[in-house]
Amino acid sequence: MKQLKDLLFGVSLHAVSGSTAVGIESIRFDSRETGASDAFVAIRGTEADGHRFIDGAVKNGVRAVICEELPQDLADGVTYVEVADTQLALAVMASNYYGNPSANLRLVGVTGTNGKTTVSTLLYQLFKKAGYKVGLISTIKIMVDDQEFPTRLTTPDSLTINKYLSRMNEAGVEFCFMEVSSHGIAQRRTEGLVFEGGIFTNLSHDHLDYHKDFADYRDTKKKLFDGLPKSAFALTNADDKNGLFMIQNTRARKLTYALRSYADFRAQILEQQLDGQLLKIQDNEVWTKLIGQFNAYNLLAIYATASLLGLGQLEILQLLSGLQTVDGRFQYFVSKQRITAIVDYAHTPDALKNVLVTINALRTGNESVITVVGCGGERDKSKRPVMGHIASDMSETAIFTSDNPRREPPRDIIAEMEAGVEPQNVRKVLVIEDREQAIRTACKMAGGGDIILIAGKGHETYQEIAGVRRDFDDYKLVSEVLERLASEV
Repeated sequence: MKQLKDLLFGVSLHAVSGSTAVGIESIRFDSRETGASDAFVAIRGTEADGHRFIDGAVKNGVRAVICEELPQDLADGVTYVEVADTQLALAVMASNYYGNPSANLRLVGVTGTNGKTTVSTLLYQLFKKAGYKVGLISTIKIMVDDQEFPTRLTTPDSLTINKYLSRMNEAGVEFCFMEVSSHGIAQRRTEGLVFEGGIFTNLSHDHLDYHKDFADYRDTKKKLFDGLPKSAFALTNADDKNGLFMIQNTRARKLTYALRSYADFRAQILEQQLDGQLLKIQDNEVWTKLIGQFNAYNLLAIYATASLLGLGQLEILQLLSGLQTVDGRFQYFVSKQRITAIVDYAHTPDALKNVLVTINALRTGNESVITVVGCGGERDKSKRPVMGHIASDMSETAIFTSDNPRREPPRDIIAEMEAGVEPQNVRKVLVIEDREQAIRTACKMAGGGDIILIAGKGHETYQEIAGVRRDFDDYKLVSEVLERLASEV
């Protein structure tokens, strides 16, 4: 049990009613989970305002309420604390509750529109292969060295983050690599964390359903670097037009990486094949199993980060050559009929274009590219016609289908994608609302040497329709269908 006054250390208090010298068992921000001796933090969320549930938390026996506005009626025996921002207070309190675990390991945050999962996961892989105990907090999973935990958010809530960082401390983890999303930054989930470094990958169209506009999205990402201490490093992609903007106000040591521009860390693509590419990094050649220009940037960021964290140049290059692709990130296989199927998380216009540019660069003859793609429901609608344009323009056939429509009618989403298709490409587009049927159709259409790209869901093993999640795995489905078709020949 912790003292409330200790949990509030570093939190700016506006008003206090009651004693802060009370014992707190747990911190909660969901009133339904509160119990005796807990502290309830009332968060103003996008769908619900936690202040509406203060009375319910009090009835459940909480000893303290942290809020932005004190209730009119204050219950006896409950301490009420008024703060300016409960999301910030929750983050600081979570860090205090778990003993500030981020200060006891070397934490590196990765932000950007695309590449966060690949960079953070492959850094985890690389440092594990180098013999260290390593942690990972990513879209796909949380790793406490060798122990895996599921996650549903790119950047979990601050209590979850600190809980797992604390477990990493207990496991003797030295390095932790963490995806930092714009939502996570905006909702103050990473406040109170001590970062040794920050990495910026790139910035393009995404999450404009949440952020007011692109400038707000960009400025939110920048806050990660604005908050870095002087002792940290800030590593940015100099080829991205927002790269230098990200680090202009940071106190951290500024470093750059690039394929085209002058930078502290540079790379060049020498050769590309479907099974890998040859890179020249800082005047040394290395063969890697990851292909595409976007992966060249990812690998260069990984090389730079490993170097900044103290690994030797030759050791890093050797480890880079052994890295395996991340689930759902240009994950591919070749069937017995010589059909190549690629599953990729590309759910933004830039990511989809990057993958299709890579695929088209690898074509050697008359292969056809069949792209199966959809857009998520209840998310940024403005990218839908752009995605439709890119898929239809850069493929021989584009099949528009459902992604995770959530509670939005799938046909409405697809119609908005169709709006971006230029007249000369209309004949190349098929609309098959059912995603399973769309993938099966692509497999039946493909011939020897053709390439099927299934974009949008990547590593996800579910599909959310009408608010209900059901099992659905793009990679598993396309593998089974192509194997069955090969056996029927």
